Amino acid sequence: MTQDELKQAVARAAIDYVVDGEIIGVGTGSTANFFIDELGRIKHRIKGAVASSEATAARLKSHGIAVFDLNDVDSMPVYIDGADEITPHGAMIKGGGAALTREKIVASVAGKFICIADGSKLVDVLGSFPLPVEVIPMAQAVVARKLAALGGEPRLRLKDGRPLMTDNGCVIIDVVGLNIPNPAEMEAAINGIVGVVTVGLFAQRGADVGLLGMADGVRTMTFRQGSAA
Repeated sequence: MTQDELKQAVARAAIDYVVDGEIIGVGTGSTANFFIDELGRIKHRIKGAVASSEATAARLKSHGIAVFDLNDVDSMPVYIDGADEITPHGAMIKGGGAALTREKIVASVAGKFICIADGSKLVDVLGSFPLPVEVIPMAQAVVARKLAALGGEPRLRLKDGRPLMTDNGCVIIDVVGLNIPNPAEMEAAINGIVGVVTVGLFAQRGADVGLLGMADGVRTMTFRQGSAA
């Protein structure tokens, strides 16, 4: 199976976690896009969705799915999103699509986080994928120096030769070369740097369920809440 076929398989499997009559939290990225396309097929079963990015909101609307502002939503039963890396404990690196802050906010409101990914994203230790950190633009240089002190190489993310700007008007620093055996501790340390909006580590609140596309089918992994460290 191709990588896209694996992503489509987990997207279809995630439909089983959609709660009828409720609002669904939806992530950002290529795997999430496959899920949105599948969600469009059953849009009559749900009240609508909360999007983690402008791009996700546009794709949901293109399928005729109502998009709600998170400020108007008290709770959601489930949030469904992909990951750039995920461990056997449910800790994740996210933010390859530059939506890490909104993803983390929307996930915090949901009762359950379902991570959908192809099997290549499963790793024993996080860090092979560059760690995204969303930063207030004026703090870019000082934050980069402090990230370098943690042992990685900070690189400003560019798009068309210019700093990529997030939906929040911030920049992304990708930290290359980190080895993250204790992701919850690293998450707290980076989030404590003044000027950081958030880091793309989802460990203090990791995934509850992982749906991983493997050559022999979709593998379901259930994680105990609080064990993502």
